[in-house]
Amino acid sequence: MGKRYQSSNQQESPLVRCADLILPWLHPIELSSISSTCKALNDIARAITGTRISDASRLLESFAIPFINTVDNTPYAYFLYTPTHTLALQDPLQARQPWGSEPSARSAFEPGPAVEGSCGCECPERCGDGGGGLLGCPCWGRLDSGEVTRECGPSCGCGSGCGNRVTLKGVSVKLKVVRDRRKGWGLHADDFIPCGQFVSEYAGELLTTKEARRRQQAYDELALGGRFSSALLVVREHLPSGNICMRINIDATRIGNVARFINHSCDGGNLSTVLVRNSGSLLPRLCFFASRDIEEDEELTFSYGDSRLRPKGSPCFCGSYPCLGILPSEYT
Repeated sequence: MGKRYQSSNQQESPLVRCADLILPWLHPIELSSISSTCKALNDIARAITGTRISDASRLLESFAIPFINTVDNTPYAYFLYTPTHTLALQDPLQARQPWGSEPSARSAFEPGPAVEGSCGCECPERCGDGGGGLLGCPCWGRLDSGEVTRECGPSCGCGSGCGNRVTLKGVSVKLKVVRDRRKGWGLHADDFIPCGQFVSEYAGELLTTKEARRRQQAYDELALGGRFSSALLVVREHLPSGNICMRINIDATRIGNVARFINHSCDGGNLSTVLVRNSGSLLPRLCFFASRDIEEDEELTFSYGDSRLRPKGSPCFCGSYPCLGILPSEYT
């Protein structure tokens, strides 16, 4: 819980008296600027910065996810947090969400679209109780590889304790965001993660293809002007024939979760990606599972793909044996 600042100065300004309610809404530059006006505001701003460093998830996940930086003076990465994918905002640059005070609502953003009039299973609290286990739940399903692809969702009768809601409970392991001199921020394990363990979904704004292309063009221009990296991920689902049947554009550049910090590895990394469908949800979610045992402090990585179509790709610093030196890229 955040601590409300108390000043012994009875003549303090109205801003100081309510600073702990206002300052958590500020962007880092705004927070830094206002902290220089007086000692009282500086003290409050420092406390807010400390809270931000201690938990990237803004208290919206089960575990605090701290920022760790021993290479420069960047205290944390600023972005708006959503535990699951959300509808695109008209102007994400103008959106605000408190960070550095007492916890706010579970999420300030509207979740992804649901199937109108959808229905889910009518299983008891833990799907399949009565003898069938998960196999008795009509929402449960697997690919040939054994990876779960269908789970219970908001339309189902079972509760949060259901064993078929593995990916709906948010980040399920202890993580930390670590600063690297060449790669910038990266996501690391803060405890041992066993093979097959669900780690996180890739959360962000759901975009139309037209909007995804517009934003990617804007991000490319920003990248030319200095150090900027986007977190716009395009997921293409293929039929057994190889034809694309669905395209999902998830932009975690301004609004997302800590999966936005997962870096690429040319050897495939230690995370596998699975499209998980929840009953009642219109679109599947991209989820990460440990593809092998992951040791504490190890960086989490996955493959961004194989295509390198764009002529000016960013350098890759994954350090793996098959590293090609350039990050995967294609035309959005």
